[in-house]
Amino acid sequence: MSAGRTTRRLPFLITILAGSFLLFMVQPMVARLALPDLGGAPNVWNSAMLVYQALLLGGYAYAHVIGRLAFRTQVIGHLVLLGLAAMTLPIALANIGEQAQDMATFWVPLLFLMSIGPLFFAVSAQAPLIQRWFGAVPDADDPYPLYAASNFGSFAGLFAYPLLLEPYWAVETQTLVWALGYGALIALTAWTGWSMLRARGASGERAVASAAVAKPTSENPSTRAILLWLALAAVPSGLMLSTTAHLTTDIVAMPLIWAIPLGLYLLSFTIAFADNRRLAFMFCLIAPSIVMLVGGLSLTGASNLPLMAGLASVVMLFVVAVALHARLFELRPAPDRLTFFYLVMSAGGALGGVFAALVAPTLFDWVWEHPILVLAAAALLPPLAWFDWPRGRGFDARQKRRVGLFILLIAAIAGAVLFRLDPNQDQLLRALLYSLIALCGVLLAFDRRFFTATLAIVMLSMGGVPSIETSLSGARDRSYFGVYTVRSDGVQRTLAHGTTLHGAQMATPARRKEPTTYYGETSGIGLALRAAAPDARVGVVGLGVGTLACYRRPGQRWTFFEIDPLVVDYSREGIFTYVRECAPAADMVVGDARVRLAEGAADRYDLLAVDAFSSDSIPLHLLTTEAMATYRRSLAPGGVLLVHISNRYIDLEPSLAALADASGMAAMIRRDNPEGGWPLTSSWWVALAEDQATLETLSRSTEQPWYRLRNDGREAWTDSHASILPYIEWGEVFSAK
Repeated sequence: MSAGRTTRRLPFLITILAGSFLLFMVQPMVARLALPDLGGAPNVWNSAMLVYQALLLGGYAYAHVIGRLAFRTQVIGHLVLLGLAAMTLPIALANIGEQAQDMATFWVPLLFLMSIGPLFFAVSAQAPLIQRWFGAVPDADDPYPLYAASNFGSFAGLFAYPLLLEPYWAVETQTLVWALGYGALIALTAWTGWSMLRARGASGERAVASAAVAKPTSENPSTRAILLWLALAAVPSGLMLSTTAHLTTDIVAMPLIWAIPLGLYLLSFTIAFADNRRLAFMFCLIAPSIVMLVGGLSLTGASNLPLMAGLASVVMLFVVAVALHARLFELRPAPDRLTFFYLVMSAGGALGGVFAALVAPTLFDWVWEHPILVLAAAALLPPLAWFDWPRGRGFDARQKRRVGLFILLIAAIAGAVLFRLDPNQDQLLRALLYSLIALCGVLLAFDRRFFTATLAIVMLSMGGVPSIETSLSGARDRSYFGVYTVRSDGVQRTLAHGTTLHGAQMATPARRKEPTTYYGETSGIGLALRAAAPDARVGVVGLGVGTLACYRRPGQRWTFFEIDPLVVDYSREGIFTYVRECAPAADMVVGDARVRLAEGAADRYDLLAVDAFSSDSIPLHLLTTEAMATYRRSLAPGGVLLVHISNRYIDLEPSLAALADASGMAAMIRRDNPEGGWPLTSSWWVALAEDQATLETLSRSTEQPWYRLRNDGREAWTDSHASILPYIEWGEVFSAK
């Protein structure tokens, strides 16, 4: 590329990078703003992504329509749109009324739409519109590779937020910084438009700034081509969301894990749309092997090596996204239909998002969308001549079909044997059979039908049948807040939320009221409830299976707060009988506990327990100074607050110590490691009170050791400034079992 062409390309490149950077920095920022109201359920992020994809579709449609106008009109019109959107700054959550729990699937997207809609719509049009302007410059290069730069900017913006903005600045400062960046973007857009108009005017063309844009001269894309564009865009988009749900539901609930699939999805465009095609070709070459080896485990469920399973899942997403987007790039139309092509791509992305975020949670009791999308990806992988080894040997179509059926039969037989082997034994034989089926699949990459069928065989062999049986048995349910599985073996009944045990109840009548798991009699909460007054008023944030109800004594008044109606149903329907047998008159408040506590009367509880696990971590909005103020308001004089902080990946003890200091409360911790093992588990509970004397009274009454909290001097979390990065125990993350 000549120096002159590079110079002409520079303003377009910088403007596209800046717009995409801001666009994807604002996504986690708005999610952070919404955290106090919505909590941190995985589907909250999926709902946000659905809105972003819909707005992206609208922005691309706008770019396509305005692209038919005169170039001067395009520049002026787009600058006016950016200016109008700026009137909604600074970014803040819209007031759309109280959330209805049974309408969360629609209420949450509406909140995001009203809060960020105008700004996101305006900025989302930048990438296709600026590429269209670049294509209008005389002697310009292919504009499509600029889309790679756009997605690199998106990738950078996505990770700049948790790494650079969130740890150091309050949300109010973050929104101000973003607003300044938006102002710079308007200036860059004006510079780019002026550069394009000047270049066209200097060329002496008849189509100068005031002239109308010529109609496309290339051949209209066929309906089949458009449908293929849609599918190639929809599957990676849906797979990105399903991978996020799959990871957080059945593999590992690592902090910030939602950003990894999205970041790799964005990065895939950078490779797939690059000028140099070598790297994209390499990804297409390895895609069948990766899909067969990793995708075959999509129905396996929880893994004994969650980190490895998680890494494998995101690697597959990345490889598949690059391969499908590379095929999309190869099928791109001429530059005169650029905006239409991006409009179809965006529509496909939105369709994938609708399926994964709206349709699947409604239809399925588990993350079935994930294996479905993996199979769809297998059917859409690029057809490379390198895979067609039968043709290289001179086989005709009939002979290729016979060879394919023979290899497929071998895979089916191996799958049947693999299915009958004990998963806890015969590990070497299982690995050999799995490898054999995967090899059969790779050999069948010359025919997508045989390849996809082989992938289905390995999925069913590696856990697919038990997953189907679990769904058919009705033991699993799915709500907006996650996937729950009830298991019963005659000795006990357990409830799991993704990878986290929510509680267990012994089956025999003699042990049915026995406290289990984190709630044993020597746990912090067990000790506190046993020491509570006979007429104590007790509030519990987070119902689980209702284990704590077994501590209720006659004369005590109990209230449970639970955000998920489905969890409440497990107790109301008698699947778990703690509440029905021990606290039948307890009040059951459905909704976000922080909001409900703020709405209720002050001085209501003598003991308030916060046990609101969302998969593997307490929602961040329940551990801020504002949340602590709500708890203190709800506690009666001399009341005690108990917070459950057991966690595999986040060290919450320093954050509670900082909160206690910031709130002027006394605090101590009970680290319980009960003897005897299951059904009791280790637990960490923190007790807080207005004064040290209250805690000393509690400590003396329990006859069990409590300790001072470890305080490392960090600042307390607030609604406007909180980051979990400093508290992540990376050693635990990378050694997760």
